[in-house]
Amino acid sequence: MHDAIEAERLGIPAVGIMTDRFTTSARLVAELNGLKGYPFAVIPHPIANNDDEALRAKAATAVGDIVAMLTRRAA
Repeated sequence: MHDAIEAERLGIPAVGIMTDRFTTSARLVAELNGLKGYPFAVIPHPIANNDDEALRAKAATAVGDIVAMLTRRAA
């Protein structure tokens, strides 16, 4: 979330990607940085021990949300 927020501050559209275990923390980080309600994509936890195939599957489920979040802001 920190990287996405910093990119946004630099004028680079970004979307944070969090696992479902960290959504509460992500919302708090956004709020503490003055971006209450900042959207982010959510994927299933955990990712640490996932192989490439599992990570690709998680990314594939999130890509639609990510594209929507980025294009909504561009409109």
